[in-house]
Amino acid sequence: MHMADALISPAVGGMMWVAATGLIAWCSKKVRAACDDRLIPLMGVLGAFVFAAQMINFAIPATGSSGHIGGGLLLTALLGPHAAFLVIASVLTVQAFFFADGGLLALGCNIVNLGFFPAFVAYPLLYLPITKSAKNGARLWIASVAAAVVGLQMGSFAVVLQTLASGVSDLPFGSFALLMQPIHFAIGVVEGLATAAVVAFMVRARPEALVTDSLRKPLRPVLTGLLLASVLIGSVGSWFTSSQLDGLEWAIQKTSGNEEMETPETGTHCRLEKVQEKTAFLPDYGFKDADSEEANAWPAVEIGTSVSGLVGGLSTLAIAALIGFSLKARRRNE
Repeated sequence: MHMADALISPAVGGMMWVAATGLIAWCSKKVRAACDDRLIPLMGVLGAFVFAAQMINFAIPATGSSGHIGGGLLLTALLGPHAAFLVIASVLTVQAFFFADGGLLALGCNIVNLGFFPAFVAYPLLYLPITKSAKNGARLWIASVAAAVVGLQMGSFAVVLQTLASGVSDLPFGSFALLMQPIHFAIGVVEGLATAAVVAFMVRARPEALVTDSLRKPLRPVLTGLLLASVLIGSVGSWFTSSQLDGLEWAIQKTSGNEEMETPETGTHCRLEKVQEKTAFLPDYGFKDADSEEANAWPAVEIGTSVSGLVGGLSTLAIAALIGFSLKARRRNE
């Protein structure tokens, strides 16, 4: 559900940048006030884990489409909403600047769509009430699926509204919405199941990883396990990603006949595209001059993909951890 710049106008993109920046500032203030020292390493490692997990697109049967988890609900369940929003913003920023996954103009839209709705709407209104008295069992699975579906439904509908408000593409509102909602419902179900599986494992094996709890045990085993999982998923698991169009691209193709909308050749779009071309040293999670003859092979064993998974995970870990250390240092100075 990473929006490209061609879908939005500079006005809408700028407005969403302001909204995302405001949310980041507010979340930073909340995390700084709480200042749980466990958050810093956990934010970094979970950021790397979500980055790697997002590299794997799973096929959606009978549609010709694919999807990947957003990770917002999983991060929120383990970190709390404010730290989770900062981490998902870090993931999306690394993806946009280093891998050209999502446009720079659309970055604010992507941060809000994939971060705000799961962390501040689906989690407190659905996930928390259902799991309040039990963090495992059937209630956890029901809460995870319901919250993930609602979060993605709201995020995907926000994509439609932002596209409509921009008026720079010829995607009809009704047709686009009718395609976006069902396909992201299916993706939400899978994300909910994946979220429940990870949280259930954490509850049984390492409940100290749940920052939303009051436990204060060493996190080294948890961090080591998550880091190893991130390396394996990013370097090897990413070879098994589906080559089918993701949910947003699929909806665009079914609506317009094209996988991607044409980006304006002048103005803000053009300038930001040139910036992204310079910063994205591993575009589309591969080397710039890689041979694409085996693009349809599965598994897609590519060294460029493995390098992208490792570099992206490390970059996300570094940025998320740096945010945590900066907030801790600022609180100490205050």
